[in-house]
Amino acid sequence: MIRKHRKAAVTAAVVLLSTVGVLAAPASSGAVNDGSRRLPCEANSANTFSLDAKSGYVSTPDGNSIFMWSYAPSTRGFQLPGPTLCVDAGVQVTVVLHNSLTEPTSIVFPGQQHLRADGRPAQPRFDGTGLLTSMTDPAAAGGTVTYTFTAGTPGTYLYESGTDVSLQREMGLYGALVVRPPGAPDHVNGRGDSAFDLDREYVYVLSEVDPDLHLAVERKRAYDVTRTKARYFFINGRSMPDTIAPDNAAWLPSQPYGALVHIRPFVPGDPNSRPALVRYLDAGSVNYPFHPHGNDQRVINQDGQPAEGAGGSDASYDKFLVDVAPGQSVDVLDQWVDAEHWDPASNPIPVPLPQLQDQIVGPGTETWFSENPYLGGTPGELPAGVVQNNQCGEYYMVAHSHALEQATNFGASFGGMMTLVRIDPPAGCPGS
Repeated sequence: MIRKHRKAAVTAAVVLLSTVGVLAAPASSGAVNDGSRRLPCEANSANTFSLDAKSGYVSTPDGNSIFMWSYAPSTRGFQLPGPTLCVDAGVQVTVVLHNSLTEPTSIVFPGQQHLRADGRPAQPRFDGTGLLTSMTDPAAAGGTVTYTFTAGTPGTYLYESGTDVSLQREMGLYGALVVRPPGAPDHVNGRGDSAFDLDREYVYVLSEVDPDLHLAVERKRAYDVTRTKARYFFINGRSMPDTIAPDNAAWLPSQPYGALVHIRPFVPGDPNSRPALVRYLDAGSVNYPFHPHGNDQRVINQDGQPAEGAGGSDASYDKFLVDVAPGQSVDVLDQWVDAEHWDPASNPIPVPLPQLQDQIVGPGTETWFSENPYLGGTPGELPAGVVQNNQCGEYYMVAHSHALEQATNFGASFGGMMTLVRIDPPAGCPGS
């Protein structure tokens, strides 16, 4: 699973960050989120979770506030998306749903086995005319239902509403379920070549919002869900630049999960040198073609199934654009190979760097580029008064939906389903 980077593409991406001026997190945030943390999982020895279907609000970078629904942990307040539930394959899982909404709702768990609701086999529900009203047993308004299931094969899964799905999923009733191989939490699946760095594990729950529909629900007005028009596009309930803010950022109390991927160069022969893992989930109704600049990602798992061929042979593959379909999960390893050591004497950069006067630094007083094209290089010249988010010569590269409409906030570019990937120099960065 070792692969060399595209040096020209990488350099161009770094120049792009300086030239177009990717927005930074708010100045009050302090240091940029370095991403070096364990995945914020909900996990316990009993594999029992209590969720509340409830309403709340999320904020967008253009100052809007949007009415949403979500599955909130019963011990905490509203959050979008629902909490990431982490369990081992084969264990018995219990999820108790308390419905605080004014209409029935439910949860479906695709890819899991032996689903029961209140002790009975979970079944679709129909009205008196034979019309399907829910794909599984719902909790009435103000009611409770207890689901149990056996966790399926290792991988990533979406849990979401099974009732009035077109409306309720759009309103925010979804979350991630991570199923790990028993005894091997640092592997994606049962294959030995699926190992990853547990401190570099990320879930991307991709979704979109039509604010007109949400306003209609908030004001209890009718709305034709077949005519929705998405205006906001989320990674983990956030739009760029909020996606690069730290987990549990104080100014995003209902949107706890960040989306800044942090990777380290691969060191040949070092058994502790492992790739990062990104778990993509599509909670929307259209495909999201996600595109990290400057580096392939290796697809190793899809919908809880490893990429393997006849006789268990490795069938994983590199993708420069990961296309995620509605309800689908795609698990990828993200690895940076510093094969040429970024030596300016023996490895000249093939892309001409623009002179400082030809660059746009900002658009405010911040930049993500050190003005040095070499990973770990000494920062170069910057205009007076410019703040450099670059801490130790690391790189920041754009990662976004390649359907460019989805990389906007209500039509304003460099927003929406966009984030950054951070690459540290081989020697590392102090404090990360």
